[in-house]
Amino acid sequence: METLHILRSEPDATTSELLEHAVEPNSETMKLYAGDVDWDQLVDAIFAADKVISWW
Repeated sequence: METLHILRSEPDATTSELLEHAVEPNSETMKLYAGDVDWDQLVDAIFAADKVISWW
């Protein structure tokens, strides 16, 4: 995985548009606002990623 995008809250229109341009084929997106979060999986994904982008 190249880039991990972490979404803290549901993206607004501007953030959604930025994400469309920022997400690469080998990237992963984790949505922390979408219910129960597997924190162990999140930590593993952070260490596996080359880059981590956290979106508020």
